[in-house]
Amino acid sequence: MTNKPKDWVFTDPRLREMKQDYAAYTEEDFKVWKILFERQIVNLPKAASIAYLEGIKEVNFTADKIADFEDVNRRLAASTGWAIQVVPGLIDDDLFFGLMNNKRFCSSTWLRKMEQLDYLEEPDMFHDAFAHMPMLTNQPYVDFLENLSGLALKHIENKWAIEVLSRIYWFTIEFGLIRENGELRIYGAGILSSAGETKYSLSDEPAHYEYNVRRIMNTPYWKDKFQDKYFIIESYEQLYKSLPEIEAVLEEMVAEEAK
Repeated sequence: MTNKPKDWVFTDPRLREMKQDYAAYTEEDFKVWKILFERQIVNLPKAASIAYLEGIKEVNFTADKIADFEDVNRRLAASTGWAIQVVPGLIDDDLFFGLMNNKRFCSSTWLRKMEQLDYLEEPDMFHDAFAHMPMLTNQPYVDFLENLSGLALKHIENKWAIEVLSRIYWFTIEFGLIRENGELRIYGAGILSSAGETKYSLSDEPAHYEYNVRRIMNTPYWKDKFQDKYFIIESYEQLYKSLPEIEAVLEEMVAEEAK
């Protein structure tokens, strides 16, 4: 992987040429988007990171209009140079990291059904769009994503290394908290798309820890219930600047595992 050009992913035969077919969205799809949007947006002014609240305005998401990826791409191009890459759902790790290493965020285009409003086994486009895309307007955040993905590609053949790096991704991009003006705020997309976890993550019930690379990389996570611990960054610059430490700890853990 390290010998390939950076843009290798765009010629990989596994990467299918896909676009959002906006005209195909049904009345139910628009209702689902509206319900999910309105149910969660009211919780976020006092809960979400400033970067997210500014970002959702910048990408122009509203309750009455399902996210239009062409419009999002125009706005992101002018903001951080990122874009949305339509994928069918979960894709191979090397494609996922390869795309993000080229400033392409993966998103499905399907929306959950009305009977799936509260639980999905696999993220749909509401999660991908509403929760992730506003944060793509923040430069240190996307710089972190791009470079974390590049680090993952260096170790893509090592399942243990990818598992360790996935913990960083999980406890930051998906379930991260940030301290702003002395208050805890949410930037993790897994929380931002969940009304229940939004309230829970900021409560006194779970444990809250300062951002600690080594601790996170030694902390397994679970996907089927609320987390019992969250890690707090002080800024997105802190996240980006932690990449050399992430790489050093990863090398150490990989070497230890190989003994």
